[in-house]
Amino acid sequence: MDIWLYALCGILTLIIALLLLYILQLKKAVNEICEEFDDRVKTDTNILIDISSSDSSIRHLAAAINQQLRLLRKERHRYQHGDRELKEAITNISHDLRTPLTAICGYLDLAKREETNEQVSRYLNMIQNRTQALKQLTEELFRYSIIMSVREDNPEEAVSINAVLEESIAAFYGAFRKKNIVPVISMPSTEVIRSMNRRALSRIFENIISNAIKYSDNDLRITMDQNGSISFTNTSKALDSISAGRLFDRFFTVENGRGSAGLGLSIAKILTEQLGGSIRAVYAGDQLTIMLDFAVRD
Repeated sequence: MDIWLYALCGILTLIIALLLLYILQLKKAVNEICEEFDDRVKTDTNILIDISSSDSSIRHLAAAINQQLRLLRKERHRYQHGDRELKEAITNISHDLRTPLTAICGYLDLAKREETNEQVSRYLNMIQNRTQALKQLTEELFRYSIIMSVREDNPEEAVSINAVLEESIAAFYGAFRKKNIVPVISMPSTEVIRSMNRRALSRIFENIISNAIKYSDNDLRITMDQNGSISFTNTSKALDSISAGRLFDRFFTVENGRGSAGLGLSIAKILTEQLGGSIRAVYAGDQLTIMLDFAVRD
C-alpha cells in the first residue's frame, strides 16, 4: 500500500513539475510576443514576430498578430504617403499664392495714393485689411507645412533655456512698447540647460509671446523655475475656458485675435512635443496662462 502511495505521490509531483514547466514556457513565449510586438510597432520594419515556443496555440497567436502587423504596416504607409502628399500640396499652394498676394498689396498701396472720395477710400481700406489677413494666413500656412514636413536641420545641442527666453523677450521690445506692456519677468539665477534644438525653442517662445501680445489686456507675466517650467500669464477678458482649451487647435481664432491665423500656438505645440516637452493652456479669473515644461529627459 505504501509503495502505491509513494508511486502516486511521485506521479503527481511529476505532473505538477511538468505543468509548472509548461506554464513557464508559456509565460516566456508570451513575454517574447509582447517584447517583439512592442518593437515592431515602434519601428518601421518588415520583420515579423518570431518566437521560440513550439506550442501550436502560441504559434497560432503569433501568426494572427503578424497578420495584423502586416495590415497595420500597410495602413501606416498609406497614411504616410497621403500625409506627405497633402503637406506638399499645402506648401505648393501657399507658395504659389504668395507672389500674387504681394502684387495685390502693392497695387492697393498705389491705388490709395490716388485721389479718391471717402467711400472709395473706405472700400480700399477694407480690401487691404482682408488682403493682409489672407497674406498672413498664407505665410503661416507655408511655415506650418514646412515644420510639419521636416524637422529643423539644426541638431540638438546644450541650450540655456534662460538665455533663449531672454533673447526672445528682448526681440519683442518694440511690440511691448506699442501695446504699453511692461512684462514682469522672473527667472532662476542659475542656467537651466537642456539638450534640444535652439531654433525650435526660440520659435516656441516667439509664438507664445506673440500670442500673448495679441490677446493681452496690456499685461504679461513670465515666470521660469529651476526645473525648466515656464509660464506666460496675461489678462484676457475676451477669452473663456472653452476658447483657451482650443488655442492649440489649427486655425482656431477668437474675435480679438487681430489678424491671427490661429497657427502660432499650434506650431508651438508641435515643436514643444518634438523637443520632448509639454504645453497647455489654463484660463481662470480672466487670466490666460500658457504653461511650458522642459523637465529633464531620462
